[in-house]
Amino acid sequence: MTAPISQALLSVSDKTGLVDFACGLVALGVRLLSTGGTAKALMDATLPVTEIGSYTGFPEMLDGRVKTLHPKVHGGILARRDVPEHMAALEVHGIPAIDLVVVNLYPFRQAVAKPGCTLADAIENIDIGGPALLRAAAKNYAHVAVVVDPADYAELLDELRANSGKLSPARHFALAQKAFAHTAAYDGAISNFLTARDADGSSRRFADCFNWQGVKLQELRYGENPHQHAAFYRDETLVPGTIAAASQLQGKELSYNNIADSDAAWECVRSFSDPACVIVKHANPCGAAVASTPLEAYRKAFATDPTSAFGGIIAFNREVGGEVIEAASEQFVEVLVAPAYRADALEAIARKSNVRVLAIANASHKASGAWDMKRVGGGMLVQTLDSDDLDTAALKVVTRKAPTPEQLADLRFAWRVAKFVKSNAIVYCASGRTLGIGAGQMSRVDSTKVAAIKAAAAGLSLAGSVAASDAFFPFRDGLDVVADNGAVAVIQPGGSVRDAEVVAAADERDIAMVFTGVRHFRH
Repeated sequence: MTAPISQALLSVSDKTGLVDFACGLVALGVRLLSTGGTAKALMDATLPVTEIGSYTGFPEMLDGRVKTLHPKVHGGILARRDVPEHMAALEVHGIPAIDLVVVNLYPFRQAVAKPGCTLADAIENIDIGGPALLRAAAKNYAHVAVVVDPADYAELLDELRANSGKLSPARHFALAQKAFAHTAAYDGAISNFLTARDADGSSRRFADCFNWQGVKLQELRYGENPHQHAAFYRDETLVPGTIAAASQLQGKELSYNNIADSDAAWECVRSFSDPACVIVKHANPCGAAVASTPLEAYRKAFATDPTSAFGGIIAFNREVGGEVIEAASEQFVEVLVAPAYRADALEAIARKSNVRVLAIANASHKASGAWDMKRVGGGMLVQTLDSDDLDTAALKVVTRKAPTPEQLADLRFAWRVAKFVKSNAIVYCASGRTLGIGAGQMSRVDSTKVAAIKAAAAGLSLAGSVAASDAFFPFRDGLDVVADNGAVAVIQPGGSVRDAEVVAAADERDIAMVFTGVRHFRH
């Protein structure tokens, strides 16, 4: 154990749990130093506390910009207790040691997230003394404990009470790790904000220096392949409704590929408002359907490509009951994903103990400022999320024949699925279900053929179906294949130099075609 904590400095912006923590420290005989609003909160609670200006003999100044930047503060934090010269210097200058530093920083990220936040507002919310205190205490973690998270207060008090006011060296080190991660994220947020602006405060979309910090959720058995090492990180702030916020209810440990495919399935299925099921294999949907119940949606999605669905990830956007589990258990399933499971569902799936079961709250997370990132050799590609949701009113009918209301509904469904299929993507659909999916081909016309082959293998007819293409048809050959396979309506972005040729081909084949004006490449 380290030495007992005798003096603590508390200076917090987030005062959650502050008074209770401070009461616990006082009961342990710890002297309290504090600043500004924190000192007032402690005094209002009738706790004995010394305000920092009285302690240093130098008042806070410059509207609070200078409070703790003083040798009596930083000397007391940075002195190594195992170096006699350090301790002698403290004695010569009358500086008591500070053994505990409790600091959280000005709410910079919350401030800049507010509409209308100016550059001047942002600058005033940059903490100076706080990070200096944290870094000083974390550097000297062998002798000083540093706390940045109110969630740690109760556990720390328990340990202090159980060990005569001492914390273990392991606890000191863990707290220092957390402090350095905290200041790194804080400085990263400031850098992201400032380097995305010009000197006049006008903003640009991308920062000159891009910072992202992740929190490790788990180390994985291996990566995409057994010879690769891997770990799963989430955003620093947990985003509800995402794969990173999933709770695993049962099953074997998730693999790298399980997580990637579960994310693909979940993001696709949650894009539908009606009860839906999406089955994913190797990052691509191999079946998707909407229906009146999850069970019906599953049966329709599975029928698209039963062969590929073997060993796949099955995702639902509604609570799942036991009848769904019984149906899905007829095949080999890697992962089940849903917002919730009825008790009979959990009882049924418990008999398949190896199946991984994930619950993800169906919360919206279309937050502005979210990024899609992809590592490349020596760098990173960063883009905004592909969050475009098709507006029916924005569709442009470009053929003589317009789609019927039923066909239009299927076109919207097919387009939504195509958004989650690797390019080049062709999706045939009818009656709210996929019939054939062509994914990842180098030639778009090949994708149209692969999708038809898949439908035929499953015994499904494409007569009267609709088709979605994630990007424009560069030539009429792909459109002709779609027509030959029996599709009667097509949805595509448009934008090719040969649009007129493709539209003419659609008119010639008596097919309705609509343009979205939006492309959904997915690599």
